[in-house]
Amino acid sequence: MVYYLIVTLYVIVCALLILTILLQQGKGGDIANAFGGGSSQAVFGARSGATLLTRATAVLAALFVIGAITLTVFGQRGPGSVVGGIDGPAPAPAAPVAVPAATTPAPAAQPAAPAPGNTTP
Repeated sequence: MVYYLIVTLYVIVCALLILTILLQQGKGGDIANAFGGGSSQAVFGARSGATLLTRATAVLAALFVIGAITLTVFGQRGPGSVVGGIDGPAPAPAAPVAVPAATTPAPAAQPAAPAPGNTTP
């Protein structure tokens, strides 16, 4: 919950930082000229606008860096592997262990019984 609040604030700071950088007076012309601000004046006046925008840019840049570090700290989930939550292959079934049989002498061969219809001595 806190993570998503920080992300939302971070996106707002990023958007405001972009706007303040674009509103600053450049060497040639500035974005204020595109909106009819005049060729010699900035949006907030000649000198006071420069200090206001410069301070706003510095504050927003500091918030940008602090927000990036904060999101990095909150985004980490601790030590672990990238594939830490994935189950591995199923283990192979264990081979049955052969138990040696007791050594008993083999039974002697029994003579075959004569067939019932065959009576030869």
